[in-house]
Amino acid sequence: MGAFHAYDIRGIYGVDLDADFAYKAGYFLPELLKTDRILLGRDMRTSSDVLHDAFVKGATDAGADVWDLGLSSTPMVYYGTARHGFKASVQITASHNPKEYNGMKISRENALPVGLDAGLGVLKKWMEEGRPMPPAARKGSVHPFDIRAEYLEFLLKYKKDLSGIKMAIDCSNGMAAMFVHDIFGEAPAYIFDELDGTFPNHEANPLLAENRVDLQKLVRREGSDVGVVYDGDADRVMFLDEKGDFIPPDLIIALLGRYFLDERGERGIVLQDIRSSKSVAEYVGPKGGKVATWKVGRAFAAPRLRELDGIYGGELAGHYYFRDFFYSDSGLLASLLVLNIVADIKREGGTLSQVIAGISHYRNSGEINFKIDDKQGAMDAVRDYFTSQEEATASLDFDGYRVEFPDWWFNIRPSNTEPYLRFICEAVTQELLDEKVAKAREIIMSRA
Repeated sequence: MGAFHAYDIRGIYGVDLDADFAYKAGYFLPELLKTDRILLGRDMRTSSDVLHDAFVKGATDAGADVWDLGLSSTPMVYYGTARHGFKASVQITASHNPKEYNGMKISRENALPVGLDAGLGVLKKWMEEGRPMPPAARKGSVHPFDIRAEYLEFLLKYKKDLSGIKMAIDCSNGMAAMFVHDIFGEAPAYIFDELDGTFPNHEANPLLAENRVDLQKLVRREGSDVGVVYDGDADRVMFLDEKGDFIPPDLIIALLGRYFLDERGERGIVLQDIRSSKSVAEYVGPKGGKVATWKVGRAFAAPRLRELDGIYGGELAGHYYFRDFFYSDSGLLASLLVLNIVADIKREGGTLSQVIAGISHYRNSGEINFKIDDKQGAMDAVRDYFTSQEEATASLDFDGYRVEFPDWWFNIRPSNTEPYLRFICEAVTQELLDEKVAKAREIIMSRA
């Protein structure tokens, strides 16, 4: 059962999950979430149809009715779940993973995520122990459920006049391609805006620099004011400035303060993950945003934003969560809001790179991955060494450790989805950053 992870179900199709796996998931989900109505969507991967059909058979054999969205982005499933009162929903997708992967993102009422600690662990146990699956007395039915137009109408409420900016958009051959032309029209320069689950151009993971190269070239060739790149299921989005330079996603959390805090005048909590730059709090604080820090991943971020009744939040991975969107994440909504801001910036005579430079005041290492067995030992060794050298000004010990000092900070944490120990560091100068990264690397590798 290697497909079960902290946030979702994901693995190599035919190895970690297959039609039999999907049937069992469909059969047990109604009992797990105590409902006989399930909302179901799927992405464009070549194995999604097979998993979809098997899931439907399992769910209907268990007596549940399936409301079938057909091809859908993950955020459209969230929208449908919360807006239409479903207590269970599934998006068949492997998000940003390579073409041979597939999986499921499961949500409960109000589009709250079902992670390993909130139900996936029970589902895994039932599937592993061979729990009986007798056909229900009443077989469930399937209802086609087309809410694409309704979802687009919701998104378009946030669109302002974008005619003054040049946009370059990379859909990564993923689900954003289903919507972008209806939202942004034909003015942007588009690439890879055909649905293709084989990802013939690049993997649908915009966090990797090699997957942004085509968009960088497009931005520079077209003289665009901004570049936008979505992941495979369109729940994440990342941005390039007018120079084609990548904008770290945590800085976009700060940038969104121009809309929620300045334009709308809201006051309240802005959520960031434990890896976020200190620049975020320094930028949104004077605008009336109180930054709260929490664990990495939607399974943690979405419930936390709801619990705090936060205005919005984001993660270093390019997820952005909105109270306006049922405390859930949407790549398309995030991109609409950012593009509105870019249009305002240009009308004011500025550029996106100038505004980002005004937000960011630190040198940042980005996440550095280490493949190591003794993750906890390495984490403790790094924390203990640095705290023995100077006094920390702040310390967090959830989702690994985040320790702050007067001129720098670090976070070290085990990945919830991959076999890595991740380290990130930020400092006031490049020299100090290089020094701290080198020492952390030395300590970690000594335990490899």
